[in-house]
Amino acid sequence: MAEEATNNDNSVQDQWGQICSQLKTEVGETAFDSWLKPLTLGSFSDGVMNICVPTRFMRSWVVTHYSDRIHKIWEKKNPAIKNVNFIVQSVQDGAHGLYSPTDRSLMKRVVSTPTPQRMYQSGINNLFANNNESAMNDSLSVPLNPQYTFDNFVVGKTNEFAYAAARKVAESRNISFNPLFLYSGVGLGKTHLMHAIAWHIKQQDPSRNIVYLSAEKFMYKFVRALRYKDTTAFKEQFRSVDVLMVDDVQFMGGKDTTQEEFFYTFNSLIEEGRQIIISADKSPADLEGIETRLKSRLGCGLVADIHPTDFDLRMGILNSKARQLGIELPERVAEFLAQKISSNIRELEGALRRVIAHSQLLSDKEITLDMTQDVLKDMLRSFDKRTTIDEIQKKVAEHFNISVKEMQSSRRARTVARPRQIAMYLAKQLTSRSLPEIGRKFDRDHTTVMHAVRKVEELILEDASLAENIDALRRTLEA
Repeated sequence: MAEEATNNDNSVQDQWGQICSQLKTEVGETAFDSWLKPLTLGSFSDGVMNICVPTRFMRSWVVTHYSDRIHKIWEKKNPAIKNVNFIVQSVQDGAHGLYSPTDRSLMKRVVSTPTPQRMYQSGINNLFANNNESAMNDSLSVPLNPQYTFDNFVVGKTNEFAYAAARKVAESRNISFNPLFLYSGVGLGKTHLMHAIAWHIKQQDPSRNIVYLSAEKFMYKFVRALRYKDTTAFKEQFRSVDVLMVDDVQFMGGKDTTQEEFFYTFNSLIEEGRQIIISADKSPADLEGIETRLKSRLGCGLVADIHPTDFDLRMGILNSKARQLGIELPERVAEFLAQKISSNIRELEGALRRVIAHSQLLSDKEITLDMTQDVLKDMLRSFDKRTTIDEIQKKVAEHFNISVKEMQSSRRARTVARPRQIAMYLAKQLTSRSLPEIGRKFDRDHTTVMHAVRKVEELILEDASLAENIDALRRTLEA
């Protein structure tokens, strides 16, 4: 009888090997390695074949996408198998059934070998031990700024729609808009709204599983998972959250592998009815280096933009910030700052802090218009004489005897490409514009601008003549 049982076990193992080969051909190597290769055989009794799955998330995915096919194939190969059952039990836990005590002992010794991959997997397993969701969130999310709440967000005509959408998503226990996509230029409040949503959800329902992180951190986590060959744990982390918030998604531009993983994560969460909130510096349709199918997904919910601030909103922000800091700000000073500093909220708040610090450090000197003008004279001078990217393009084009239109074209000839790189370099040096903003002026993405800046920096060190030309251009633009 013992010999017959052993033969049956061997037969089932052979059948499983054949099934795996067939599934690999049907679903492709990538899907097979991610979802089916980690499966192991468990016990077989009363017509029920148990298959061991390492994690709960993987079990859910396999049952949804592959269980029917596995059952049909196996039923044809072995009519004795009436049902296939998937159980969460990894080899590390001691999968029983077809493995002998000697086999299990050997496997445990091998698994305990402290390779970098297993050290990483051990950390992931610890996060999921006892369903420790808060530990998982802490490992994924970036810290939230306690100042970035709805109470501290000043609403005006230019941001009221985005504010209303963010508030609705934060307050609703049901999915309102999915995804919610917020976009704006630098320093206009989209990150503030993202943090405010997260704070509100946490306060309203602490049990909800929230992950807030930048696109760069998502990429870092994914590359790390690829490096240690453990994308399964990565998928489980991100696809088991209730609310996923990704800031500055434009930085995924050109990262095709990361975009593909984000696309599948996005689809999985949407199908499960989980909330997704995204921010970027452009609308989904205008994102550069992003695949068309991902752009389509990002724009399928509610898209809300934040426009540049107007005078009334800047006045409201100044007065609100002054109240938070316990300072009485004279109206003339507030009007002066709101009039002069119109680029973004960060620069406006920075100017206010500078004035307040000067007042407090000089024995609570009274804040006056004259004092404000004196303290900020260098900053105000730069605003009055601020060089624009349009001016830079015009001057550089004239210097190299080409047209601005040629500079913005797709031509790669050196006579056009080199002036374009120099103009990008000067735009980075002489303006406060972000890399994506500079790139838009040249019909390029931010990575092209980064490359141009590095290239020109190298050329300045190598070519004295070119360095003199660039310096002359700089002096002309700053004059």
